[in-house]
Amino acid sequence: MIEMQRILHGVRVPIALDRDILTARQRGRRLAKESGFLSSDATVIATVISELARNMLRFAGQGEIILRGIENELTQGIEVVAIDEGPGIPDVFLAVQAGYSTSGGLGLGLAGVRRLMDEFEISSSVGTGTTVTSRKWRPWLESVTTDSRRHGLWIS
Repeated sequence: MIEMQRILHGVRVPIALDRDILTARQRGRRLAKESGFLSSDATVIATVISELARNMLRFAGQGEIILRGIENELTQGIEVVAIDEGPGIPDVFLAVQAGYSTSGGLGLGLAGVRRLMDEFEISSSVGTGTTVTSRKWRPWLESVTTDSRRHGLWIS
């Protein structure tokens, strides 16, 4: 079964300087709250944006974060897409393993993003760049309850 999803709205944030990371975080947090996420989930989404944007600056020099409000048949979510045209990742499988680092850091970047989000995809080609797509979904019951209350229906 193919699960269809629909983009509700989105924003593009160019990443070229450290301050752009803060802008992307703020926009992601705002989008998460507007989409009905709990504050704790908005923090998780902002953390993911930081990790992806920081990696982008460190390894590619620049790129773009695309933030989208999305929905499927059951719930709503946030999609975070990080796109760069940097050197690419030679060994994607290794790069998403916990503890792996090429920069001497803790190795939480891609593995952390994968762990924090509900869905994670990565595509990378050496010499052409990397695209990371991750999604966080609101819990189904929370979505039904919140949306139902908004429309005057109560589910307990």
